[in-house]
Amino acid sequence: MRLLAVIPGLVLILIILWEAFETMILPRRVTRRVRLTRQFYRRSWAPWVFLARRLRKPKTREEYLSLYGPLSLLGLLMLWAAGIIGGYAIVQWGLHSPLNVPDRSLSFGTYLYLSGTTFFTLGYGDVTPLSPLGRAIEVIEAGTGFGLLAIVIGYLPVLYQSFSRREANISLLDARAGSPSSAAELLRRHKAAGNLDDLTPLLHEWERWSAELLESHLSYPVLCYFRSLHDNQSWLAALTTVLDTCALVMVGLDGASEWQARLTFAMARHAMVDIAQVFSTAPRTVDCCSVRLPPEDLRRLREIFVANGVNLREGAEAEQHLLKLRTMYEPYVVALSEYLLMPLPPWILPPAAVDNWKTSAWGRIQ
Repeated sequence: MRLLAVIPGLVLILIILWEAFETMILPRRVTRRVRLTRQFYRRSWAPWVFLARRLRKPKTREEYLSLYGPLSLLGLLMLWAAGIIGGYAIVQWGLHSPLNVPDRSLSFGTYLYLSGTTFFTLGYGDVTPLSPLGRAIEVIEAGTGFGLLAIVIGYLPVLYQSFSRREANISLLDARAGSPSSAAELLRRHKAAGNLDDLTPLLHEWERWSAELLESHLSYPVLCYFRSLHDNQSWLAALTTVLDTCALVMVGLDGASEWQARLTFAMARHAMVDIAQVFSTAPRTVDCCSVRLPPEDLRRLREIFVANGVNLREGAEAEQHLLKLRTMYEPYVVALSEYLLMPLPPWILPPAAVDNWKTSAWGRIQ
């Protein structure tokens, strides 16, 4: 009867190895919904968010949320290791593999101990298999453990390099669009400095950044949980700011390239929608557009532009065009914001906002 346990043991091992292959090696989004890794993140993220919502101080909440990404990686690796160790122990136990045991007592715990020492290549030698089949299985398990360790060692640097490249551009946005970033502030500062022409190469850079974000965050979705270095920044806020800026330029902004704005908008929306699909965050059906930019804020935004010499196209047709563009991405960014607990950027920078580069532990630069 124990021989039947070999089948679930082998299935468990194959599932873990395939999960590790899809997560670390396969460079594309996995559309299969029934996945151990997906369930691990869903089951662990929900209680983490539940506790985060009960932290009243935003800074404390953000610090708490920033721990999830790195800790989830360690938890996932521990889950995989436990699954493989348990799978090989079940196989050996189901095959009645004879073991050389010092006290002559043989139980499932003994097989589990042998599997653990073999997986981590400890080589104590106090418990050893006696049959040729049992020895072959232990050799295969040792190779599996060594291979998984090698994959992890190669996986982590790639992960953190992608995170570093993502954060570099987000930090560069600080002096250009404020903290938190704002589309209106980005356009206002460029116009005030007489560098509105520089908006075209800037949007080109963010088109490439969006493409890299799409590639890296679909291949390694855990990066979406990694928070930015500052509490008022995030990859979601930066991407939303770029989409807001492109929407304003596409409506009609003198001195800015509408063509480049279209290209950047297409790439940024592509990244946003595909990432939302990874987390199964359906777009919000409520009128989120009126929440992010109500009519009174839109009038205020136009007043700011007029005061700073930014010529934005006016009229009912222009407002309808802006609303149409916003409905193409805002339902997705709102859904991701609620799921990841990442605040969305304002369209208009608050008066009390201070750029991150102006702040330090000893005070602020006015």
